[in-house]
Amino acid sequence: RAHLEAAGHVCVLKDAFDFESPSEIANLILAENCEAALALHLYRGGRLLQGHRIPFGIIFGGTDVNEDANQGEKNTVMGRVLEEARFAVAFTESMKEMAQAQWPQAKGKIYVQSQGIATTPNAAFNWNTFLRRSEINQSADNLHIFLLICGLRQVKDPLYLVDAFSEWHQEEPSVYLVIAGPEVDPVFTREVKAKVRRAAGVRLIGEMPQEDLHAVVKNCFAVVNSSVSEGMSAAILEAMDLEVPVLARNIPGNAAVVKHEVTGLLFSNPQEFVHLAKRLLSDPALEKEIVVNGREYVRMYHSWQVERDTYQQLIRKLEGSTED
Repeated sequence: RAHLEAAGHVCVLKDAFDFESPSEIANLILAENCEAALALHLYRGGRLLQGHRIPFGIIFGGTDVNEDANQGEKNTVMGRVLEEARFAVAFTESMKEMAQAQWPQAKGKIYVQSQGIATTPNAAFNWNTFLRRSEINQSADNLHIFLLICGLRQVKDPLYLVDAFSEWHQEEPSVYLVIAGPEVDPVFTREVKAKVRRAAGVRLIGEMPQEDLHAVVKNCFAVVNSSVSEGMSAAILEAMDLEVPVLARNIPGNAAVVKHEVTGLLFSNPQEFVHLAKRLLSDPALEKEIVVNGREYVRMYHSWQVERDTYQQLIRKLEGSTED
């Protein structure tokens, strides 16, 4: 929204989950006098925009290409959405290739633009207050907080590391895993809460304002990603930008941005995660190298300004005729 408003557009930002049918979108378009639309996630957002006679573009989310494309009915719906869309944006070349393989009719309208990153930690954030809120009653000087940032839903697999980490915490009481994020799936959230309550050294906190979350990232020892699939993890990129080490599950979306032992560490199972986390704790030189390389990678390939320029140019495709 900031990118588009900077180009003089007026933007109405809505959550796709707030709408149950395209007719509700039709009412919104009429009420706000919308002239164009941009949908995040080909299925969740895109399907709501069909047939409204306003031009629209799509930004792939990750689960649409990685997960939803494997479900026949959703795949068909998404193919129709792409036929109507003026353009689509993939975060990586591999995501673009996957989308083109699924929907060959979209060739020629899929662009690649990596997520741009601009972090803004809250300078007034109090780390000790955060630790008390997280029920971690130890001196901050001796703590090593591993932060897992994710919405509580199955594709993010927040419980993947809980058992292994809990065992490690019992050996080394200074290490904690803190899971931070919104409660997206109510049923799964109850399962996560029940598991975390029984797990030593694992804490669960809710959604936080972005500036506060960036401050938490800046103060933690490492950021963790344990997702089953990812499009492009903003949390990973933000950690790199804030000069914090990253440990990520070895899946295509993560491996596209994390080069093992260069910009972060990739693990394939919980035991390997613990092994790599211990190695990172005991090897300051490795930590420093990963941090320096990660920051440089973000500066080179995830420019916030380049992202702004790209979306401002793409939106022009929605302003002219279909042939533009």
